[in-house]
Amino acid sequence: MTFEELGLDERLVKATSELGFVTPTEIQQKGIPVLLSGTKDFIGLAQTGTGKTAAFGLPLLQVIDEDKKHPQAMVVCPTRELCIQIVNEIELFKKHIRGIHVVAVYGGASIGAQIRDLKRGVQIVVATPGRLIDLIERKAINLEEIQYVVLDEADEMLNMGFQEDIEFILQNTPKRESTWLFSATMPPEIRKVSKRYMKEPVEITVGKANTGNKSIDHQYYVTAAQHRYETLKRLIDFNPGIYGLIFTRTKIDAQDIAEKLTREGYDIDALHGDLTQQQRDKVMGQFRDKSLQLLIATDVAARGIDVQGITHVINYELPDDVEVYTHRSGRTGRAGSLGICMSIVHSRELFKLKQIERMVQAPFHRFEIPTGKDVCRKQFFFFMDKLLQTDISHGDYETYVPMIEEKFADISKEDILKRVVASEFDRFLKYYENAGDLNIREERRVNRDQGARDQGRGRRDARPVGRDAGRDNRDSRDGNYANTGEYKRLFVNLGTKDGFYKASFLQFILDMSDLRKDVLGRIDMKEMNSWVEVDSSVATQMMRSIDGKNYKGRRIRMNDANSR
Repeated sequence: MTFEELGLDERLVKATSELGFVTPTEIQQKGIPVLLSGTKDFIGLAQTGTGKTAAFGLPLLQVIDEDKKHPQAMVVCPTRELCIQIVNEIELFKKHIRGIHVVAVYGGASIGAQIRDLKRGVQIVVATPGRLIDLIERKAINLEEIQYVVLDEADEMLNMGFQEDIEFILQNTPKRESTWLFSATMPPEIRKVSKRYMKEPVEITVGKANTGNKSIDHQYYVTAAQHRYETLKRLIDFNPGIYGLIFTRTKIDAQDIAEKLTREGYDIDALHGDLTQQQRDKVMGQFRDKSLQLLIATDVAARGIDVQGITHVINYELPDDVEVYTHRSGRTGRAGSLGICMSIVHSRELFKLKQIERMVQAPFHRFEIPTGKDVCRKQFFFFMDKLLQTDISHGDYETYVPMIEEKFADISKEDILKRVVASEFDRFLKYYENAGDLNIREERRVNRDQGARDQGRGRRDARPVGRDAGRDNRDSRDGNYANTGEYKRLFVNLGTKDGFYKASFLQFILDMSDLRKDVLGRIDMKEMNSWVEVDSSVATQMMRSIDGKNYKGRRIRMNDANSR
């Protein structure tokens, strides 16, 4: 099937041809004919990287009226990066349609400049929820004439606490002819929104709902908790051509690991919530132009990142919510290319890995953590290949050949090669000379009862052996603190007036305290204050981590709600 056969305007077909688009992706083939009617509500379930922007962008450009100079279509997405990316792609699609204008509105940029852009007359507005509502409240944008609303990465927006914002936007578009919802997963909250605001939507699923991209090889490596960092380094070194994203659970870990790896000579930087928008843009710019080989990020900070060519995603720690794994892994294996998602786990996390495997519906492969010799061998062959592929056709190298021959006249070819290798690999060889085995070995269960042994054939006991067998399960950095089941109620002087919703507030306090979600009970948020139920075993840790810190110039106060 071609784009022309989908019923697109010849100007749009011409633009897709010039962009090198030959065959529509599955979501485009199934979605575009439905969306071109302009009157049907639509739900498209597809993984990131399957061509969703073109699936809604091309039909939007065809159904809106280019002669009317007011907003007719609204695309709502979770982050600034995705907002900019969508506008850039639509600009390419509308290359031969002069009368249509698109504008991006998002936080972290001048709202005055965005208001001026809106006043010039635009038909398509691409916006993040917070900035859009700000513009609505300032009466700088009129949603009365909006006919089409697109919700892109809907599950991400709900995860970020934007449900109330989305519902507010849908309630304030009275002339909406159709709503187009795109999502990688279909949690119950999205189903509720669709039932409330959509009428008999056409639902199309590419692959299976909530499953992962089939172009991704899912790998995992089992090690002791204290060996995570060494394992990460070894995996990076074992993949010398890596261009990847590393995910951590907290911003503290992201910054700490980035600083350590930078000191050791790796091209890496961190992306987390403490960065200003200017700092974030700088880091993303360096990563996109490959000045950085690696980017380490928290889930919140990485939302909306869409960078082509990412070869690897590494989970330094598994996410708290298994669905988040789909979004992490979806950063690689884009546009039909193959990608690798590697997870570093300890033996107590294998049960969670099985949950993720069932959800993704793709096999997870266990690999041995490479030995020091494996790493040196891999780096050596990578260097040799790079040396052989070096382009010597440019430059007047012939001029220097006599001097080189004279210089090395008394040295054999073998010695020259050894010296080249030594100069390149001296650091690696010294570092990995006595490198230990970081793998945790598994033991088969032994049972004298033959029936039980037959029933359990193939299973493995993932207990750590040696010193690790005696470790208890209270390593808070890996989230394995022993919950008591008793909660302590804490007061904190942050509320909805500070820009928090429950989801963003939850992520904030977990990031600050370096704790996992399962220690929290009920969260009661008010305008100025909030009350949080926390497992009593870690309540003190949370108060010490948060009390006295600053948020947007205001001192945070957190204490036992029952104390005076």
